[in-house]
Amino acid sequence: MSDKVTSLTEATFDEVVNSATTPVVVDFWADWCGPCKMIAPILDEIADEQGDAVKITKLNVDENPSLAQRYGVMSIPTMLVFKDGEVEKRIVGAKGKAQLVEEFGL
Repeated sequence: MSDKVTSLTEATFDEVVNSATTPVVVDFWADWCGPCKMIAPILDEIADEQGDAVKITKLNVDENPSLAQRYGVMSIPTMLVFKDGEVEKRIVGAKGKAQLVEEFGL
């Protein structure tokens, strides 16, 4: 995982999402999820290339089930894009880099 990708927990989620000055992408994932593993290196690349424009974060749904439930995450990978602490976009399923960059508004 890139050093520009932040792992979130129930303890850090609200502070990181609500204090960000740029959009925050939260990748809801799990160790056993094949498509999650496919997009992980893509998210690392985006974080390395676009780290000033967007904050890429990851949240393990097995370790933080209440947050997955709070945001209605029914399948993974699901990426939520937050702006000013509010969900602006929901992206479900694995996508290619170009499509994710476009979806994230970069």
